[in-house]
Amino acid sequence: MSEPKPRVALFVTCLVDLYRPSVGFAAIRLLEQAGCQVEVPALQTCCGQPAYNSGDRATARDLARPVIDAFLPYDFVVAPSGSCAGMIAKHYPGLFDNDPHYRARAEALAAKTHELVSFLVDVRGLERVAARHAGVAAYHDACSGLRELGVKAQPRRLLAGVEGLTVKELAEPELCCGFGGTFCVKYPDISTRMVSDKVKDIEATGADTLLAGDMGCLLNMAGRLHRQGSPVQVRHVAEVLADMTRDVPPIAG
Repeated sequence: MSEPKPRVALFVTCLVDLYRPSVGFAAIRLLEQAGCQVEVPALQTCCGQPAYNSGDRATARDLARPVIDAFLPYDFVVAPSGSCAGMIAKHYPGLFDNDPHYRARAEALAAKTHELVSFLVDVRGLERVAARHAGVAAYHDACSGLRELGVKAQPRRLLAGVEGLTVKELAEPELCCGFGGTFCVKYPDISTRMVSDKVKDIEATGADTLLAGDMGCLLNMAGRLHRQGSPVQVRHVAEVLADMTRDVPPIAG
């Protein structure tokens, strides 16, 4: 008798919803290939990270409560974003230090929340995907996924099995691209300098494609690449792993 499929709730994220829905569909395809029953809770909202990063804890709590209520019933919560997954997994419990009821609920949700690719590899044991993408790709390690959730080897492990794809390392793959959520708004000059340095690193690899796991970083780098006239295409790693690149255009700058 086969084991029941785990019920996985997809936390779509605001940027995927508004700018790149194909990433959500790619995530669903990958999760189903990994043997999961996937649902997308209709009542999900922003995770509250922009408010949290701006010091507005009251608004962050107001946004976190309905997320907790909507996602807590599932076996796992998965987001195609290290920053949103990190917000839920690492910062939600601390929002409710003075609310024992929601503190307990936030801790329970945090314990089963994962970034997409790390969930596929570390939890579901996925070793290979049936995907093809001809070309050379550079991979950017988004800060939140890397530093909060330990997402580093997992995407490279799966990308190594993509037919026709060669992955070249950036000289400084862990260097921030300058997006940083509200950082790029508060410090635009510093942010521009950081993303310009990142673009130089990307182009130095000779890669024709840039991959990462967070839409904020991808939009930031795609915009700078476009403004500098670079031919490098930008994609979310899920789209490559889900074999969707022939059907979905690259991220526009």
